[in-house]
Amino acid sequence: MPVPDAPVTGAHLETPGPTGGGDRPSRLDPAIAARLRRTPDGLVAAVVRQHDSGEVLMVAWMDDEALHRTLTTGRATYWSRSRREYWVKGATSGHHQYVRSVALDCDGDAVLVSVDQVGAACHTGHRSCFFTELPVTGEVTS
Repeated sequence: MPVPDAPVTGAHLETPGPTGGGDRPSRLDPAIAARLRRTPDGLVAAVVRQHDSGEVLMVAWMDDEALHRTLTTGRATYWSRSRREYWVKGATSGHHQYVRSVALDCDGDAVLVSVDQVGAACHTGHRSCFFTELPVTGEVTS
């Protein structure tokens, strides 16, 4: 059975927000923070892909502080909406994500995180979270 990734010890915050959440300000570069368009709960979507193949691995959420940690440590760090705490991918599972690059989308409401994925990206044990194909029955036109 796959081991879920662990939260970052001592990183629990009550509520993420536009400046990183709770009563702790984020250390994210203000120029980057100014470009982000966050959800009402202070988050941006993080689309994660394998850096060399482009394979989409997963989608997670980041607040300003998670993005700061990702950019400055080279380890993918996310905000868990269900546990309400930060988690570093692979901290307990060993399925690490070593960050190669991060790009902000044109609207500022999502980031593309290119990683070197070690092991499975999905908590189910699959390489990618996108392993369930859905039938497309519409007519394809070019």
